[in-house]
Amino acid sequence: MELKKIISIKIARELLQSHEFKERYKNTPTAFTRTRKLHFRILMILMLQKGLKSLQLRLNELVLSVEKSESISNSAFTQARANLDYRAFIELNQKSVVDVMYGDNNVKTYKGMRILGVDGSKIILPSTPSIINEFGEVPYGSKETFTQGNYSYALASTMYDVLNRVVIDSSLNNYSNYEVDLAIKHLPLTNDNDLLIYDRGYPSFRHLAHLTKANKKFVMRCSSASFKDARDMLKGNGSSDRTITLKVHHSKIKEIENFNLPKEIKVRFVRVVLETGEYEVLVTNLFDKVEFPTEEFAYIYYLRWGVEEFYGIIKTRLTLENFSGKTAHSIYQDFYSTIYLSGLETILTSDINIELQKKKTRNKQQVNHAVSFNVIKNKAIKLLLDDSPPDDILEQLEILFKTNPVQIRPNRKVPRLKNSNYKLYNYHKRTKKICF
Repeated sequence: MELKKIISIKIARELLQSHEFKERYKNTPTAFTRTRKLHFRILMILMLQKGLKSLQLRLNELVLSVEKSESISNSAFTQARANLDYRAFIELNQKSVVDVMYGDNNVKTYKGMRILGVDGSKIILPSTPSIINEFGEVPYGSKETFTQGNYSYALASTMYDVLNRVVIDSSLNNYSNYEVDLAIKHLPLTNDNDLLIYDRGYPSFRHLAHLTKANKKFVMRCSSASFKDARDMLKGNGSSDRTITLKVHHSKIKEIENFNLPKEIKVRFVRVVLETGEYEVLVTNLFDKVEFPTEEFAYIYYLRWGVEEFYGIIKTRLTLENFSGKTAHSIYQDFYSTIYLSGLETILTSDINIELQKKKTRNKQQVNHAVSFNVIKNKAIKLLLDDSPPDDILEQLEILFKTNPVQIRPNRKVPRLKNSNYKLYNYHKRTKKICF
């Protein structure tokens, strides 16, 4: 992993310095052709440092960090970012994070499989005409008062390697999109040794048919409104492990034919008992009952929680929803730069996590995300802009990454409490610690 860190930084630097990379991701032919205070590399790095401070304060910090004598205004930043195609961050993530992580096949797997959690999440957006036009808006209110107003949000869909903490693919979409359709679009970026895990919002015959046709392994939680056998098993009836053939409903035959999908699918339904005594039913195509016994599926589905934690990190630690602009273009930039930043943190801290977990402590430890993201933010310019060998900078980062590690408490149960608005206000104003 030590080598992966160096390779990742070198690739990122090469891309940011590359004329071809810059040409691919400028929105106008004349953009970034003259020497300006906010040139292409500086702009990319500045966007990675998005935080809760005002834009002008961050621009002033940039001037101080690179020893420029001239100030940079908000207007200059706004004009510069309008010329940057957000897809630059997608390529940066793919080549310097994803390709590096899997380049030597030395990654964590479960029974030889990558575990990919697929999930969607609502991202609250500023309500401006540009953003509403791109992502839409929904009404809010109550049953008593009916509609009180509208707010804008996007629907993110992410396919996340939960064992190696890397985003394989992610998209930001209009809120009206169907999560299953977004999940199907991730399939071309999967491998034969991947196991895809979905929550109960994803079961449908068409989705299972797409996965079957693509020859993908899957585990999917069933809701009380899904397949007949799943509904029966959720009531505690009959066998806890059934292999059956699903047939498309007559009303959906035309739709299935349009997609050229199979009309019959062989699946396995598995019922597991949660600690609360409740039943959970999963549908899968892992048919080998010796390698995958019924009781093991509770653990397999639990692994999906990693994608939930990913959304928690980018929304809280990386303050994703505190967007730095009020146009649809700026929303895409902030979203995909945050995806890259999360992957960069994984690359830079993976070996430190291994080292921490080897220590003889009561509970295993891991790098504190509040520490790691703050360190990366403050060292991003030197890390990605400096042309000197990255070894010395990485050594400094490693020392800081080890400070104040957090404990991993297995099977920890934290009850969800509904706090009053006063307590929430007090927390956000006086207690919450900002790291980014």
